[in-house]
Amino acid sequence: MKRKFWNWIKNDAGGEEERTLVLNGEISDETWYGDEVTPALFAKELNAGSGNITVWINSPGGDVFAAAQIYNMLMEYKGDVTVKVDALAASAASVIAMAGTTVLMSPLAMMMIHNPITVAIGDSKEMQKAGEMLDEVKEGIMNAYEIKTGMDRKKISHLMDAESWFNAKKAVELGFADGILHEGESTDESEDAAM
Repeated sequence: MKRKFWNWIKNDAGGEEERTLVLNGEISDETWYGDEVTPALFAKELNAGSGNITVWINSPGGDVFAAAQIYNMLMEYKGDVTVKVDALAASAASVIAMAGTTVLMSPLAMMMIHNPITVAIGDSKEMQKAGEMLDEVKEGIMNAYEIKTGMDRKKISHLMDAESWFNAKKAVELGFADGILHEGESTDESEDAAM
């Protein structure tokens, strides 16, 4: 089996089962579809436990259909899903982030949304079909963004057309994230130094 782009970590939460899913790297169609059991394996691992889960994302994106499957599995999961973006949730990875009950971003993290892309060959009719397919894929992606942000579809479409990059504060302002990791936290040392 090829290397998975996800990994589960079991946490000891004082008797309560809590797990962490780490999505790191490209969401690859080769890993996802190259082995027919991979989607089933992901679902099996997701549903092997109960309780709340934390999903850490650091990904430039990848295959939108693989991301759609992960998004749907996380949306259907019975427990709370907290998404934490530690560096990058770009392209298809930003779609996965929208499955979080709560989405938090590192103060250094970035999120990027854009129009879907593909490679197509053929005559003008094939190119037209490819364009129509991309338009439909964009509509699907906008559904996930709209559910999370409550933003007007026209504005979402404009942001995707422009290939928009958001720092953590901008992502919160626009509704793509709910908060910033470590905000308001302070260490005892810094408090002592201030006195």
